[in-house]
Amino acid sequence: FRRHTRCSLAMAFSASTVLAVCAPQSYFIASLGVAAAIVFANLGAAYGTAKAGAGIATMGIMRGDMVMRSLIPVVMAGVLGIYGLITAVIINGKLDKPDTLSAYTAYALLGAGLCVGMSSAAAGYAIGIVGDIGARCNALANGKLFVGMILILIFAEALGLYGLIVGLVVTASSVEHGAGLCTSYLS
Repeated sequence: FRRHTRCSLAMAFSASTVLAVCAPQSYFIASLGVAAAIVFANLGAAYGTAKAGAGIATMGIMRGDMVMRSLIPVVMAGVLGIYGLITAVIINGKLDKPDTLSAYTAYALLGAGLCVGMSSAAAGYAIGIVGDIGARCNALANGKLFVGMILILIFAEALGLYGLIVGLVVTASSVEHGAGLCTSYLS
């Protein structure tokens, strides 16, 4: 029994010393979360703006008086880029000590950035399609589809908002839960 205990302690000690040093690539992994948040959110915003803008321009030929009312999808798509910007700035603020950044924190920040970015990309795709077709059909229906189009756009925008909320929660808890898991690789 005593020999087994000494062997277990030696194995636990050697495993803890191997895992005690923070990996230098953790900062790079967390920085990918910054990039993913802003890049994918802006891709969604750009697609939504371009697709809805094309529909609004086409609709403007038929009903020029409805162009200003139909700009709502473009504004909603632009908000998605702001979601990515907010998340990227918050994640970047967590990267003040790269030498003590644990792998747990780095992957959590990457996950938060991907969550916000991909949710915003999906929302931008939905806003673009609905904004394009909705603006055209609303013009043909003499404005009778406006309320329905706005409701659909709100639910599409909510997808990006859900991603933002989850990303912010993950970002806020990642540093707290990842603290003390490793020591600086500089010392």
